[in-house]
Amino acid sequence: MKIYVPLVFLFFLRRVIISRGKDREVLFAAAYFAGAEVFFRMTKALVFYETGKYAVMFFLVLGMFYQGFKRSAFPYVIYILLLIPGVFVAMNTLGFDANFRTEITFNLSGPLSLSIAALYCYGRKIRFREMLSLMDVMIYPLIAMTIYVFLYTPNRSLDTVATSAASNPALSGGYGPNQVSTALGLGVFLLYTRFLIPYKNKWVHFVMMFFLVAMAYRALLTFSRGGVFTAIIMAGVFTVIIYAVTSLKTKSKVTLKLLGTLGVTVGIWFFTLIQTGGMLGNRYENKDSLGREKEDITTGRLDLFLAEYKAFTDSPVFGIGVGKTKSYHEELLGTSLPTHNEISRMISEHGLFGIIALMILLCAPTLTKLQGRKNVYFYPFMLFWFLTVFHSSMRIAAPGFVYGLSLLSLVYTTHDQKKKKTSSLPRQQALPQR
Repeated sequence: MKIYVPLVFLFFLRRVIISRGKDREVLFAAAYFAGAEVFFRMTKALVFYETGKYAVMFFLVLGMFYQGFKRSAFPYVIYILLLIPGVFVAMNTLGFDANFRTEITFNLSGPLSLSIAALYCYGRKIRFREMLSLMDVMIYPLIAMTIYVFLYTPNRSLDTVATSAASNPALSGGYGPNQVSTALGLGVFLLYTRFLIPYKNKWVHFVMMFFLVAMAYRALLTFSRGGVFTAIIMAGVFTVIIYAVTSLKTKSKVTLKLLGTLGVTVGIWFFTLIQTGGMLGNRYENKDSLGREKEDITTGRLDLFLAEYKAFTDSPVFGIGVGKTKSYHEELLGTSLPTHNEISRMISEHGLFGIIALMILLCAPTLTKLQGRKNVYFYPFMLFWFLTVFHSSMRIAAPGFVYGLSLLSLVYTTHDQKKKKTSSLPRQQALPQR
């Protein structure tokens, strides 16, 4: 894997340079590393922990070097500038040493990758079929990770590993269950959309649907609920959108598919429940391994949130500085755990500037919708960003990159339709297949 990562980086770099920063190649390169980041981490293939985010940022910046970005994306430049005061505050509170560098990169690499993704994608137009291909590029490394997780903990070993109702690294490829669940949940959603918008090749479609079931199964086995719930909510929203933009004939087909999905979902749940000896049920019912009700359904995240709120009240204007929340956690909770909530981290570490930055992230995408840009994935992708950073912060590149993808303007028309100057998705037509 340590050989594979630089080779695949050079592969995509060559494609981007030869195409002179063509949107398709730039987005494909960034999408692959966003999808593969957790897999690369669990196989210890990365030189630096944040290599995945750096790779995503590198390709998007390279794309802007060739193609630039739209002036209307200026709110995200302001977003980046609003993060700077927190760095200067941290220089006084943490000291300018190795610890300072580590805390800055750990906490700001996520917001920085999001801002660069937003700058590149804001209002940029790509064809709908290219969007489908881009999602495939994200899916491929997620399929590899799913296979790896199966091999790491075979099904025959589950009864010896699933001995508690807590998040389980042994069932997550030996890595953090939260990040693995988030990545697999994203893969489940992307493949679910291809279930509703099928591949033209039936064999390819069959194989991809097999991996949809496999990803859902392994996502449940991580015992980490965040990624699973996020995938379910995204799938529900996307289904509603499909119903809203398609013809009556397509609606009937989608309804039949939903009935099949419901049956498969119930089957996966009970199969996994039996394999884990009921531990999975305890996890989702907020019970411990003995079946006793837990007092805190947030598994300690609420305490972290309250500590970060206390930090904000202590310094509401400039914040307490990037990376300083750990000391508040240690002082108030007796633990130095990093934050799990990007929203509360922004508010506590950046103060009023953080609140303004969050307002930009929430309001700027709305402008893309008001300006008439079409993107059937807008709401699901925005939900993925918001729900993920709410329970898992921005420890991986995927939330920020997917946020950027929500800002793309998709062109749904064929070449013949272009000649007729019809540039939007007809309300009563089925979505085109790949």
